Amino acid sequence: MTADIDARLAELGIELPSPPKPVASYVPFVVTGNLVHVSGQVPMGKDGLEFVGKLGQDFDVETGQAAARLCALNIIAQLKTAADGNLDRISRIMRLGGFVNCTADFKAQPLVINGASDLMMDVFGEVGRHARAAVGTNSLPGNVAVEIDAIAELA
Repeated sequence: MTADIDARLAELGIELPSPPKPVASYVPFVVTGNLVHVSGQVPMGKDGLEFVGKLGQDFDVETGQAAARLCALNIIAQLKTAADGNLDRISRIMRLGGFVNCTADFKAQPLVINGASDLMMDVFGEVGRHARAAVGTNSLPGNVAVEIDAIAELA
């Protein structure tokens, strides 16, 4: 890897949140071999859940992108813990799985999840380019707008 990720975060003006604790019977991530599987991250801010509501009813695409970006920040925080505090150990963001709480007629799920995808590429550069799913659903835990899980590779 050619970039110092902590320096890139500082350059982007990003301060990572503390990794959110699980709210049910699961672990925040699992490392197996050189892969890190990060459990679904919701838009958890420093004061609790943010972006509670549905896309197409309560929120527009731009607000959904902000929710997805917050999920991605939480993913990066989990990855930092999984990489023993060194994000330069992340050799590839392999996949994001995005879930969008939306109305039945909402069709812009991919645009919403771009909020997370774009952040991964901004932070990790080419290493941040990934495969992805963007799925609409009628409900998410806590009625949050977005939930995203991830798979990354450790160097």
